[in-house]
Amino acid sequence: MFNAILAGASLLAGLYSPLALADAGHSHDAPAASPSAPVIPRFAAASELFEIVGTANGTQLALYLDRFADNAPVAGAALEVSVGDTPVVVKEIAAGEFEGTLAQALAPGVTSVTVTVAAGEENDLLAGDFDVHADAAQEYTHRDWRALLPWGLAALGMAGGGLWLLRRSAFRRSGGAA
Repeated sequence: MFNAILAGASLLAGLYSPLALADAGHSHDAPAASPSAPVIPRFAAASELFEIVGTANGTQLALYLDRFADNAPVAGAALEVSVGDTPVVVKEIAAGEFEGTLAQALAPGVTSVTVTVAAGEENDLLAGDFDVHADAAQEYTHRDWRALLPWGLAALGMAGGGLWLLRRSAFRRSGGAA
């Protein structure tokens, strides 16, 4: 009798494997990597003279300007920056590093950025795009506990049936007088 109970418990454990709990559209592909921290929007642009990288963390704009030929920071440059249709005032905080404040945080979607660089006798126009995506963490949906309710009820039923069988066999072995 014990072997029958053990076989039933093994069957229950096999049926309750993670594969049995797969959602619709489940595949065996590797899951998409989720960022461990929020992704900060950035853009990059380059020309024959300069290259620039910018990040927007909320309303804080950070720009990094280098010479294209040797990747050296450009010190003492003057920048005119437009994000979308809005001009942004930036100031140099270190050689090739600039900061500014956006009027508002970037909205999801593509926002154009233009930067006019004046460094000594060299002038250039650089253009790029911020491509802001909706937060990937918001796309994750948590499993509703009610989806597991049938499995829990099945496990309770199997456990109850096993206990009933044990009690019944013990009752028969004792001759009906327990």
